[in-house]
This record gives sequence, C-alpha cells and structure tokens, in this order.
Amino acid sequence: MPAGTLYLLPTALGGDNALAVLPACTLEVLARVRHFIVENPRSARAFLKAVRFPASIRDAHISTLDEHTQAPEVPVLLEPLLAGLDCALLSEAGCPAVADPGAALVRLAHEYGIRVKPLVGPSALLLALMASGLNGQRFAFHGYLPVPPSERSKRLLQLESESEARQTTQVFIEAPYRNGALLDAILATCQPDTLIGIASDLTLPTEYVRTDTIAAWARERPRLDRRPTVFLLLRERGARASAGSRERARRPHHVRR
Repeated sequence: MPAGTLYLLPTALGGDNALAVLPACTLEVLARVRHFIVENPRSARAFLKAVRFPASIRDAHISTLDEHTQAPEVPVLLEPLLAGLDCALLSEAGCPAVADPGAALVRLAHEYGIRVKPLVGPSALLLALMASGLNGQRFAFHGYLPVPPSERSKRLLQLESESEARQTTQVFIEAPYRNGALLDAILATCQPDTLIGIASDLTLPTEYVRTDTIAAWARERPRLDRRPTVFLLLRERGARASAGSRERARRPHHVRR
C-alpha cells in the first residue's frame, strides 16, 4: 500500500481571518484531511472551527508534536501515513517546520519515503522581510535570542557585527510577552544608526510595520506587549556617514520666497 502524503498546512497568524488569508487550494486539502499532527490541540481545534471544517471536530484525529515530544515518539506519528492516510501538519508558527518542532517530523518523513507537500499560506517571517525594506537578497533567521540580559546583549552585538560585515538582514523573534524587554535590549545595545524593522500582528486589523534607526525608535517606541512580532536588523556599511543624510531628509523643507 502506498504511503499517504504529509501536507504542511499553514494556519492564520491570529484572529479569525483564516478564510481570508488561506487560498482555495489549501482550504481544499484541509476539507478532506482527517488526520492532523499539531503543536497545540486546543488552538488547532479552534482553527478547524474557524475554517468551517466540514466534518465534526470530534471526527478529526489529532496527535501532538511539540517541544516536549521525545525523539522516539516521532516515528509513531508517521503510522497513519505509512498506512496510506494523508495527514496535515499544523504549527503555532503559521508555516509548519519553520521555527517549529515539526521539522523533525518532515525530515523523518523523507527518510521513510513519504511524500511531503508544502501548501500556500502566510509566513510572518517572509511578510516581515518583504515589508521591511531591508536586504531581501541576503538574510538569516535566528529564532529566539537568549533571555538572560548579558547573553542577549552579547548576541545582539554579534548579529550587528555580522550584519555590517556581510550586509545580511538578521531576523529574530521573541515570546510576545517579552517583546518589550527585547526592544529595550536592542535600543541599549545597538548603534544609533543601525536599522531595525518591527512587524507586529501581521495580516490582522492591528497590523504594524515600520523600519527606522535605533535613534528614531528611541524617540518613538511602539507598544508591543503580547503582540506577535518579528524583529529585523541591518547595519549598513558606512551607516555613520549615511545616518546624517537620512535625518536631514526627514526634516521639512522650508521654501524661501
């Protein structure tokens, strides 16, 4: 019997707009799959309800794969696939297997010869990079930075240095309730002319996207508490020389008569 297909099924990035942000081809797969491997069963059920899952939620077979899942437990999750049933992998991160424990399942699926099919949907990381205006040709995602203040500051300095040396946009995230502490650390650690992009609540009515220098962020701080946020950092070569011209460009021009 041929194995089923493992569908990597993106979810909405929050709110109740799943039907607006997921394309028809993804919703079609969602309508016929009955086996789900999810990071959080409670939010998965809420998501299925939001997309008007055609079967009863009680008829959905939901298995959990999260940060606490041990390596020997992962092969068990493939059993429905090996029995010929299609499965969908759902993530709390929006797109499965990116900054997500689902990557271990996907890798194992390849080892077993199971077809892996990524589906279209919103990615907070790519949306943030698109909207930032920072270098989209060369970028690196670092996940979560260290929580202890001294380690976090050291890591920020490393990222800033690497960004300048390689002209790489550095992308990272934080647990929403620690966004303020991370922003404090960025403002206290990085150079005033380093560029920081902040993208919060992407695809939601409260969406907020802005890129500016550290100096400008220090003058006008956003409220990020408990808002899913992506941070982006780029230190351009010759930033000190260009910062002054950027600041002058912001000032209103007075017409002399």
